[in-house]
Amino acid sequence: MPELPSPTTTANAGLDAADRSLVEGVTAGQLRPLAKTITLIESQREDHKLRAQRVLEALLPFTGKAMRVGISGVPGVGKSTFIEALGLYLIEQGLRIAVLAVNPSSSVTGGSILGDKTRMELLSQNPAAFIRPSPSACSLGGVAEKTRESMLVCEAAGFDVIIVETVGVGQSETAVAGMTDIFCLLQLPNAGDDLQAIKKGIMEIADLIVINKADIDPAAAMRARAQIKTALHMLRPASPNWTVPVLTLSALHNQGVTEFWTAVTDYRKALTASGEFAAKRQQQAMAWMWELIDSGLRSRFRNHPLVKQELPELARAVKEGSTTPSLAAQRLLGHL
Repeated sequence: MPELPSPTTTANAGLDAADRSLVEGVTAGQLRPLAKTITLIESQREDHKLRAQRVLEALLPFTGKAMRVGISGVPGVGKSTFIEALGLYLIEQGLRIAVLAVNPSSSVTGGSILGDKTRMELLSQNPAAFIRPSPSACSLGGVAEKTRESMLVCEAAGFDVIIVETVGVGQSETAVAGMTDIFCLLQLPNAGDDLQAIKKGIMEIADLIVINKADIDPAAAMRARAQIKTALHMLRPASPNWTVPVLTLSALHNQGVTEFWTAVTDYRKALTASGEFAAKRQQQAMAWMWELIDSGLRSRFRNHPLVKQELPELARAVKEGSTTPSLAAQRLLGHL
């Protein structure tokens, strides 16, 4: 009976030497090829986009085993401090952790202050951790455009837990909830009463809620916990198989991290047993495909020769009020 090719051999078929080197380095868990591959994926050059697709296709058989955790919260809630405490705890348990930290970009210059490695000083120096700061580049939802692809690359590199830290921009955080297995919302004590909690649409998509900095005012933290639990009873649960826990925690003093991770593992067990965990990933993959289709169609539309030719004149007419936006859009769309 002929010997079947190994996954590595199959994955590397059709790749040139440079791309094959990236794939082999990533699957071997080497950090430099991992970083270079994510840089390739984030590139806007057309030739890099084609290379990135080939590399991702080759890495696909090695993905899907990590736990994908989304962390969100308002600026100042202590996301970076919490992630460092959690990461060091997980490494003590023998796990490897990757952090994809997305930072807000300037709408003027496009630049971004990527200070996560500075904030996570101990974690960034640990060989079992990989921290990748990326600018959001004005993408909606508080995540970078290529965060999903970056997660797949980190999974192929053998990381057990992948954390996506978002910029904390409010209700648009549905984007990170749509690409991770569990979405964790960090809150502050004295952030409002139970009515204020209901008004936050982000509560409806949270799988786990944590009140951080509980050490500053324990009484306020317990009061906030009770208020949020009351608010959650008035909202429809995201999953019929899971009741959202509300935990108090102090990342600075490393208190409550063990209980947090226990809740995450309980969540995975509950949804895996019901089949919802696998179904959720399938739905996310389909939603991702349609997002890419929408993005591709917009790109092709803007680059269509007739659209590029007529757009300046029609845009001027819309500004001057000599034509309606709907008529201008209809005319441009007619070229497709």
